[in-house]
Amino acid sequence: MDVLVYLIPISLLLGGVGLVAFVYTVKSNQYDDPEGNSQRILTKTYDDEPKP
Repeated sequence: MDVLVYLIPISLLLGGVGLVAFVYTVKSNQYDDPEGNSQRILTKTYDDEPKP
């Protein structure tokens, strides 16, 4: 049971670091790609099929 004294704060700290990193990436617009998905669906340039 003594190990929980160390594991709980460490897990909360790592979870907080992950949350801060996620919020930073959202605020810096790293997930914004409004034109990308629509272009990939309509063109053959981004097709994943093997070439004959």
